[in-house]
Order: sequence, then structure tokens, then C-alpha cells
Amino acid sequence: MSRPSPVTTGRYAPPAPVRELTATSADGSPIHVEVHGPEGAPAVVLAHGWTCSTAFWAAQIRELASDHRVIAYDQRGHGRTPASPACSTDALADDLEAVLTATLAPGERAVMAGHSMGGMTVMAASTRPAFREHAAAVLLCSTGSTRLVPESTVLPLRPGRVRTWITGHILGSRAPLGPVTPAARRILKYATMGPTSAPDMVEACARIVHACPRTVRHAWSHVLATLDLDAGVRELTVPTEIVAGTADRLTPPVHARALAAALPDCRGLTELPGVGHMTPVEAPDLVTTRIRDLVTAHVSAPQPPVPAEESA
Repeated sequence: MSRPSPVTTGRYAPPAPVRELTATSADGSPIHVEVHGPEGAPAVVLAHGWTCSTAFWAAQIRELASDHRVIAYDQRGHGRTPASPACSTDALADDLEAVLTATLAPGERAVMAGHSMGGMTVMAASTRPAFREHAAAVLLCSTGSTRLVPESTVLPLRPGRVRTWITGHILGSRAPLGPVTPAARRILKYATMGPTSAPDMVEACARIVHACPRTVRHAWSHVLATLDLDAGVRELTVPTEIVAGTADRLTPPVHARALAAALPDCRGLTELPGVGHMTPVEAPDLVTTRIRDLVTAHVSAPQPPVPAEESA
């Protein structure tokens, strides 16, 4: 069965990168990386979430690349990065370190933005040398550090062992998602997006999520189910902002509030009424503005150009 491709028109159509490269992670895994915007401009690094790809950040890339160097990469098994038997938060941190080392000059600082599992990647990497060298500030979108399955409200049941057990089996299902049909769009919208999400938002997200191989979706679901990154949150010492949707069923606002209380330097929590889990798609202008403001506040003047690398 062929996998759906991203949308090709509108603000959620992925723009063509200036260049592409392959970063090599600590275990030798190749990581697909895209670079957008002018060399030497202030840098932004984007880490997408579970079942997504670089296409998820299309709206942010399109706006920021006019005057920022935007670096986006595919997590293991997602998009154009091959799957790997190593599925863990340590592997996520290794991969982010590899991307930073491959794309940023020594000492160059960047704003890191992570959505969902991408935010967890940032938390997992908070003590890593490359992260501490390059991270100027962080934006966490729709994410959490622990208890993801017990706190999920995808099922309209009372909290407790029964809801946790059923939710875990649903999120960890090996079942194929199949083609993007009207019924599939309705299910995805209910589970991951706010009730007023526009059809173009739903279509863009459905195509991205349905393109994720079911084996990859299943493997990473187990990592998320046992997640415990509270220690990484306490080590995330750079200025950090949080964006969350009040209608998020996958990572309800309780997670964002816990992060805001635990972070050493939380610069603000924005809760968006009626918005679901897919904040960069559902509230693209606000997320882009938050990233741009963090760059203005915490990244110095334009950096020297990074030497060009061979395209992958």
C-alpha cells in the first residue's frame, strides 16, 4: 500500500529546502536533514513529533525562512529517515546532537522548537554537550515529560487503570491506518485536533500521520508509554516557553502546567482555547511568532556562514 504524500498547495505544503544533508547519529543511523533560508541568518532547529515529519512544520518554515536559517529533520523511522531498532529517548537525544553538530558552526546558538515527541527530544538532550553548546532558547509545543498514557483523554472515560489500559492498546496498535478517507479524517481530528480545526489543517495532518509506517508508530508508542523525562526538564536551563491547546487529548494542559512549574527558566505558558494537539498546524501564526520572538531575544547577530556540505 502506497503512503500518502504531503499536501501540495496552501500554507501547509512543504517548501523546497535550500539544501539537504544526512547527519550520522551516535550508533551510525542516518538522519535526514533539511535546511531552509539564507546561510548566516539566525538559526532555528525544528523537531517534529510522533508519526509526523519535516512536513509538519511547513507553515513555520515558509514564514521563518525569509530571514532565518531553518533546520528541520526527520526523527528515526519518520519521513525520509530510515527506521532503526534503537527506539529510546537516548536515541532521540543522540539524533538531535548529530543534527546540531552537522548544521551549526562551533559555538553557534539557535532556538530549538519541539512538538510532542520533538519536545521530549529536547528534554532528553538537555544535558548533552552539543545541546548545551548550541541551544539559546526553547519552545515546547504540546508535550509532556511523563504519564502520557494515564493523562490522555482520547477516551471519554474516568481516569484510572481501565482507561489507561485501553488507551495504551489503542495508541500502541499495530493496525494500519489505511488511506486518508472522510472517516479517517474525522477520527484523526477527534483524537489530535481541536473541534474547530479547518479542513485544510485536518487534511495536512492526516496525510502526514498516515504516511508513518505502522511498525514505526507501534515501536515509538512503547517509548512514549514508559516516558520519564522529569530529570531532563530540571536540566533544561535555557529560557523556555510553552504552548499548549486546551482541547489537546493526547497531551492535555496538565502536562504543560507541570513543565512550567518544573523548568528552571520558564518564560511563559500560553494555553490556546479550543486548540488540540497539533498546535504548529492549528495555530501556525502564534507558534511562528513565539519562535521569532525567542530568536530576537536570545540569539545574537547573524552568524558566519556554515560551510556547505554534500547533499544526501
